[in-house]
Amino acid sequence: MSARTSSRARPAPRAAAARAAAATEETVALIVTCEHGGNDIPPAYRPLFAGFDDVLASHRGWDPGALQLARDVARGFAAPLVAATVSRLVIELNRSPRHPSLYSERTRTLAPAARAQLLAEHYAPYRDAVEQHVRTAAADGARVFHLSCHSFTPMLQGVVRQTDIGLLYDARRAVERRLCGHWAKLLAPRIAPLRVRRNYPYRGHADGLTTYLRRRFPEASYAGVEIEVNQKYPLAGGRAWSTLRRQIVHSLADLLAVIRTPSTSPWKAT
Repeated sequence: MSARTSSRARPAPRAAAARAAAATEETVALIVTCEHGGNDIPPAYRPLFAGFDDVLASHRGWDPGALQLARDVARGFAAPLVAATVSRLVIELNRSPRHPSLYSERTRTLAPAARAQLLAEHYAPYRDAVEQHVRTAAADGARVFHLSCHSFTPMLQGVVRQTDIGLLYDARRAVERRLCGHWAKLLAPRIAPLRVRRNYPYRGHADGLTTYLRRRFPEASYAGVEIEVNQKYPLAGGRAWSTLRRQIVHSLADLLAVIRTPSTSPWKAT
């Protein structure tokens, strides 16, 4: 009898250890967004964009490949996705309401009431949806990892951008700095010889959605990162582009394991 009891009891320490590990694991909520997922023009505004097709098809009109990546990430981790397919030239969702680039040259001259309608119909619902996801997750006690997916043109104003992937964050926030340091180390060997750079080709503290949310939520509960992918990969398509997306998702799985482990979590010092 005692032998049978002892035999049944053997797994208990392992089960207890597993429960203890689960209890101490960081609760991290991944939220995925894509502000520039398309170049659609709502019917009411199409006359404003007559003869503007080439610009709409360019990097000024949208971020090619960004929505594909965002969907892959959201699907891979069963994460909520908030995405927009209306062109940034209608209204720029990644700028604050008073930023001079909020409206493009095609919408800037609209009457104040028409611009206010754009804000009410497209800008506010998008920003509110993202903020609500963050607020709900933070209220539930989770650390929020907000990943905003973008792509960048390989050349801007005659200058070739010297990277393949950019990770943008606010360097003044230690959590984001550590998080992106971890991610760069995990991603770089997966995509070598492609290059990963931090806060390039843009600075992560510039005006944008993540910057706005940093003002709304403390560092202890929110980290916002923008991933920028060189548009030469989605524009070329094919195996190289699908492989790059897959490796980004795999590296993100590795990163989530790191940040959910208390001893290696970027939040451990907050």
